[in-house]
Amino acid sequence: MEYEIKSTGKFKYIEEGNGEPLVLLHGLFGALSNFRSLIEYFRHHNRVIVPMLPLLDMDILHTSVGGLAKYVHKFLEAKELTGIHLMGNSLGGHVGLVHTLKHPERIKSLILTGSSGLFENGMGDSYPKRGDYEYIRKKTELTFYDPAMATKELVDEVYSITNNRMKVIKIIALAKSAIRNNLGEELNQIKQPTLLIWGNNDTITPPFVAKEFNKLIPSSELYFIDKCGHAPMMEVPEEFNAILHKFLKKLNEPATVA
Repeated sequence: MEYEIKSTGKFKYIEEGNGEPLVLLHGLFGALSNFRSLIEYFRHHNRVIVPMLPLLDMDILHTSVGGLAKYVHKFLEAKELTGIHLMGNSLGGHVGLVHTLKHPERIKSLILTGSSGLFENGMGDSYPKRGDYEYIRKKTELTFYDPAMATKELVDEVYSITNNRMKVIKIIALAKSAIRNNLGEELNQIKQPTLLIWGNNDTITPPFVAKEFNKLIPSSELYFIDKCGHAPMMEVPEEFNAILHKFLKKLNEPATVA
């Protein structure tokens, strides 16, 4: 299904469905396609909103996790959203964490999957010469447990980004910013209920990262999915959606008095 890209001021986004807002933040090489199954499922239960993050369009001084978190804050203000369920994958999770730490008042719950913020293996220590399609294909395959998930369309998308010199500079700036911006000492300040959904075979933010998030975020619960890599919402959408839906329903159940 194709979704209409809407705009409010300088912000472009997708918005489908009604109910409590579920805002989705994509990662460094992320795109709308990453969330297609999730949007299709949750638009029947929530107001699903996906801002188009200007990962490679900001000036180089603001190309950082902090710069993206400010952008998200301004977007949520422009949309006058409150009581938000904020979900992020990979770098998007990191941006969601920074935003929640700075502006907790808008956030009802936080959902992280393959999030950076503590530790991540990036594209590697060195970037290939532009034009190395095979290198990009292999790196894209590493995102998933099943290499077949790295379709030609997906590899072409990543390749076109890495084949642009300015975009590569910005990717490196964002990757370095994510490594520098370690949130280990701040995570205990997050008071929102937090759901962690992790691939057991994630090689970019391995399972020990999820366990550390679970230990450091007070009201967090962790679910591992077998035979799944760094993008569970793409690789195992049905299982991912079921875990997330159960979590959101539980938040709205009246508290029982013992």
